[in-house]
Amino acid sequence: MTASNPPRDEPHPRPGGRPPGGAHLDSTAQLMNRITSQLGRQLSLVSRNGARRPAPPSLVLVAHGSRDPRAPATVRALLETVRDLRPHLSVHLGHIELDDPLLPDTLASLGDGRAVLVPLLLGRGHHVKRDIPEAAAAARADTSVAAPLGPHPLLVDTLHDRLVEAGWRTRPGEVRHRADAVVLAAAGSRDPDSALDTRRTARLLAERLGVPVLPAYASAAAPTVADAVRALTARGHHRVAVASYFTAPGRFAAECAAAAPWIAAAPLGAHPAVARLVLHRYDQAVAAREAGALASA
Repeated sequence: MTASNPPRDEPHPRPGGRPPGGAHLDSTAQLMNRITSQLGRQLSLVSRNGARRPAPPSLVLVAHGSRDPRAPATVRALLETVRDLRPHLSVHLGHIELDDPLLPDTLASLGDGRAVLVPLLLGRGHHVKRDIPEAAAAARADTSVAAPLGPHPLLVDTLHDRLVEAGWRTRPGEVRHRADAVVLAAAGSRDPDSALDTRRTARLLAERLGVPVLPAYASAAAPTVADAVRALTARGHHRVAVASYFTAPGRFAAECAAAAPWIAAAPLGAHPAVARLVLHRYDQAVAAREAGALASA
């Protein structure tokens, strides 16, 4: 028997080396995963003495919304990553504007159930302080609002990874490292707390990279990315990278990247660290609510 004539009782290999039954095996594995997840979710609602536990509050990701079609796709990918990390948790999505589903519609679909709203926003600003709490207060659902994602070290981890993906290679102590600097490009806000949060993230990223990091903004605040690049160049930094402090692609992120004289990193996106941070903010809000309930009991 030659290598060109495989035995009749063995399946002929397909491109990529998958046997003819590979698709069936994949679908069976997916079905088993779903059954296991559903069973685990039901078991998690039963305590050791057999009493039924209340279901945990739903997690509602609150995205801003964008006319860029890549933005909702990125947010949905992040949602799926969150679900993968905690498969027994009910996770939903609502947008502040521009994209469906809008936040009020998502909250309406939850009826009078419990929910924690986690803003996919990177600092305190108008949406976090007013728009999201007002939508939560108007809903029938029993809601609480988590803190925005930033500032937090997990975002710094993500910013670092995105810079490395874009070509960042220098390390503290290297000779060429002295010429390097980073502009942290953010959306911008008139709220001083938002700028404070962005500056804190810039300091954390500077500590991580060992180079100067200057925050800059796409709108509503100064400096612009171009102004920040000029300021760093005037200080002798001839290799200036732009770190994209946006949760998803969009017009502002594209404009900031276009102003980069060297490399420009991608937005945070569906990075696993961002998904873990979403769950961390959710857990913080649940713990705070439970503590408040105990205090008032």
